[in-house]
Amino acid sequence: MTTAIQYLTDETGEKTGVVLSLPDYQRLTEEIQDLADIVDRRKEPTIAHSDFLAQLRADGLLQD
Repeated sequence: MTTAIQYLTDETGEKTGVVLSLPDYQRLTEEIQDLADIVDRRKEPTIAHSDFLAQLRADGLLQD
């Protein structure tokens, strides 16, 4: 986070909200979306790292 977090309070001093800078808010929403993507893809099949590298080489995307 780039700036200090500001809290909104009620008449009794209880925290009721928070104010973030726009860049901080955008960064947080991106992180939340990344985590949601991880959850969505958690059950997808995986391949071994060596197989992945071999496929990249076969596709011409990675050189030895």
